[in-house]
Amino acid sequence: MRACRPLAPSGGLRPRNGRQGLLWHRAVVPSLLAIGIAGTAWGQAGRPDASPKAPLPKNERVGPWQPADGGIQIPLWPANTSLARPDSSDRPEGTGNGTRLVAGRKWHWASYVTRPTMTVYRPKGRNAGSAMLVLPGGGFEVIAIDLEGTEICDWVVRQGMTCAVLKYRVPQVWPSVDGKQQRPKVLLGLEDAQRAMGLLRQQAASYGIDPHRIGVIGFSAGAYLAANMSNTDDRTYPLRDAADRQSPRPDFAVVAYTARMLDDSKGRNSLDLKPWVTISAKAPPTMILHAMNDPMDKVRQPLAYALALSDAGVPVDMRIYAKGGHAFGMRPTADPISREWPGQVRQWLHNIGML
Repeated sequence: MRACRPLAPSGGLRPRNGRQGLLWHRAVVPSLLAIGIAGTAWGQAGRPDASPKAPLPKNERVGPWQPADGGIQIPLWPANTSLARPDSSDRPEGTGNGTRLVAGRKWHWASYVTRPTMTVYRPKGRNAGSAMLVLPGGGFEVIAIDLEGTEICDWVVRQGMTCAVLKYRVPQVWPSVDGKQQRPKVLLGLEDAQRAMGLLRQQAASYGIDPHRIGVIGFSAGAYLAANMSNTDDRTYPLRDAADRQSPRPDFAVVAYTARMLDDSKGRNSLDLKPWVTISAKAPPTMILHAMNDPMDKVRQPLAYALALSDAGVPVDMRIYAKGGHAFGMRPTADPISREWPGQVRQWLHNIGML
């Protein structure tokens, strides 16, 4: 569940065209995935699990991830829709767990996702009439399906909200040009997130939710997707049905330990955004969560984004803690941020009228 870093640029590997590109993906991408997943533990969570212990053995199996706790998994796209494939060549979808522990427990991923889904969880008691789309992280390599997905929905439904976890297409390489990371022109995860938001709005009546009270929460790579969704209505795919005629922009956004936004080429203290980051005055109220000691995505990432939103007149709340590392999800550790941020988000949702 790597922290929003590209698959290849650091090693000088770049996607290639034609048969050579296919061979590259078959030979290199699986290895990069294995290396990336195995190396993520150093920033993942609070200090109790970041000690220099031997990595846990990986356990992977072929087969799509399936919810085990009552969620209803829904295909995002009609079966006859031709979708752009991620950088997994012909590998079948899989699931796995391993690397290091987060708060004393394993975390699990979905990988090689070619047919994206959203899994919907309904509140069992009071229904507040609002909903949240959860975008797990994973560095655009895998989907951290429990740590930053189903476990978040467990909390969301307890607040009386409907929750949907997105399993978007991965892996997708962010290419490097002249040593600089570039955003793919077509970001598959963004297409899937926009489609999911449209489906939730189009089916709002059946879920008992207000189509104008649907927000998003994203972690790491998913946080970048949440920010991207917040600032554009444009789609890179043709509209297919009534769901795609709904607005893909969320009504509120929670952005947790984001990356891929800061242009640090202008110096250590730069707060400029990458050229691919656009800011819209139509972005929804946003709450940002981050730890000062995040070793993967420095705190200037969310600071730059928050200042840009504020300059555009968008309401922004921030919660920055001294410690917490990266990718702590909602699992309590010794670091206060991991135990306190859910309450902070709940109060904020009340403040903006979503609870």
